[in-house]
Amino acid sequence: MSIYNRISVLRAERGLSRAKLAESVGVNPQTIGFLERGDYIPSLELAFKICRFFRLPMEAVFSPDPFRPLSEQVYTLEKKEA
Repeated sequence: MSIYNRISVLRAERGLSRAKLAESVGVNPQTIGFLERGDYIPSLELAFKICRFFRLPMEAVFSPDPFRPLSEQVYTLEKKEA
């Protein structure tokens, strides 16, 4: 089973390096890279730490299904409102 995530997007939004996120959640920076590429499924404890760090619910950061691109989600939302 694959677990998809938005870690790289969240880091980019905040101008955060892999090293800083890794330090904040207590892992090696390589682990963050593995997570971002989908090469590693985080433990439940690590997933909670990452979500707590970003102050977001689990489903905003991790999903068993691929995330739709944010631009597609925003465009669809704006289209419905028009």
